[in-house]
Amino acid sequence: MKRSRVVLLWLAAIVITVGSAAWQRRTGPSYPARGTAMLGGEAIPYRLLRTQVTGEALPVRIRASAGVTGEVAWHRYPSDEPLRRIALARQGEELVAALPAQPPAGKLEYFVHLTNGEASVELPLAKAAPRQGAVARFKGAVPAHVLVPHIATMFFGMLFANAAALSALARRDQARRQAWVAFLLLLVGGLLLGPAVQKYAFGAWWTGWPFGHDLTDNKTAIAVIAWGLALVASRGLPG
Repeated sequence: MKRSRVVLLWLAAIVITVGSAAWQRRTGPSYPARGTAMLGGEAIPYRLLRTQVTGEALPVRIRASAGVTGEVAWHRYPSDEPLRRIALARQGEELVAALPAQPPAGKLEYFVHLTNGEASVELPLAKAAPRQGAVARFKGAVPAHVLVPHIATMFFGMLFANAAALSALARRDQARRQAWVAFLLLLVGGLLLGPAVQKYAFGAWWTGWPFGHDLTDNKTAIAVIAWGLALVASRGLPG
């Protein structure tokens, strides 16, 4: 394959990998619930956190004009506990509150109620029924020497996986070699370092099948198995 086509293939693999990582981050359960609400003719942008480190209170901050007041209603999630309410305090241009810290893997569901005269609004804005608030999950701090290698191996594992798929479509001999690199990186990052990250963050080594239903763990296991099967099926091919 010409050098220019090889460069284009790797550029495409990089774009796909970065794009999918950004999409997963923005649609994942830890991405803040955000939007803009209208209250009495005023546009109020909001950003409600959905993850926090265990041992630290969950901050709630809303930038709004002086005439706006409000409160935060919250309870542990999932539970049938009645909602508890905390008044938002004015700090300059912001209304602020702090929700109590929870143990690793503990969750809180919370709503922000704002009023300005006769007008009122509840955040996050409802997108569908039944109504759900922002759900924040608490996690333990993960040491950098565990987290950074995990992120790096998973990113480059996905990069080589995309490159291998594109090379196979282009009938490049390097496809099998790239698939091996992808498999080994995903194996180390997902099934060796991944459980260590889970243990630090949530107190459990593995919460996917057959012990639980964690989507990230299950997706990682499926990816490793799929690439392992692809390598077995492609034995004898060039590369």
